[in-house]
Amino acid sequence: MAKERLVVIGGDAAGMSAASQARRQRPDLEIIVFERGPHTSYAA
Repeated sequence: MAKERLVVIGGDAAGMSAASQARRQRPDLEIIVFERGPHTSYAA
């Protein structure tokens, strides 16, 4: 069976908050974040 994955476009506060919430609800979910800039937000 294929593993489910979440792709987040944008590593700003909103994108990382969404990824963080998804991780809390689904620890087994593969999460991939795409960010075009050199930094991501860790404020989530």
